[in-house]
Amino acid sequence: MKKEDHDLDPVDILGNAYEKMYEDIVSGLHKAEEKSAPVLHKLIEEAKEKMTQLGEVSKEDAEKLGNYLERDLSHLVNYLAETSRDLKKWLGFETTLIEAEFLKWMQDVADPTVLEWLRLKEKVENAPYHTGEITGPGTLVCDSCGEELHFYKVGKIPPCPKCHGTTFHRKTT
Repeated sequence: MKKEDHDLDPVDILGNAYEKMYEDIVSGLHKAEEKSAPVLHKLIEEAKEKMTQLGEVSKEDAEKLGNYLERDLSHLVNYLAETSRDLKKWLGFETTLIEAEFLKWMQDVADPTVLEWLRLKEKVENAPYHTGEITGPGTLVCDSCGEELHFYKVGKIPPCPKCHGTTFHRKTT
């Protein structure tokens, strides 16, 4: 952990690491000659290693963040590939509230050449979201009561404010 990170909340540290890993993965995808699931897995592994080598996060946290990124990227890409709808629909709210840079990263990963090979990746399509995990921007729906939680930036998933449920799914319409 860097010195300046001592003043940050642990969730902010994980959120920052998530964003850095996302940036590295998207950059790697655009540079890769071959667009395949193994390339994505390799880029996620490299991003996790980089975060731990730089002391940004522990190996355990890097592993969790890699899983969260894989889940979020798969949901985004599958949604865009299957529905041809825009990011505003996937997020469940106006994109003007999202930082322009993060929105650009999300659009970059939805490049049609990337969409084609990631569409095949179904592993985490219906993976639930749990309290305590980190998620990217979008809307999660409580599996117990249907309450919507809106994330305008990377954040830690809290218990449902309405029923205290701990499992959620991403709203896609």
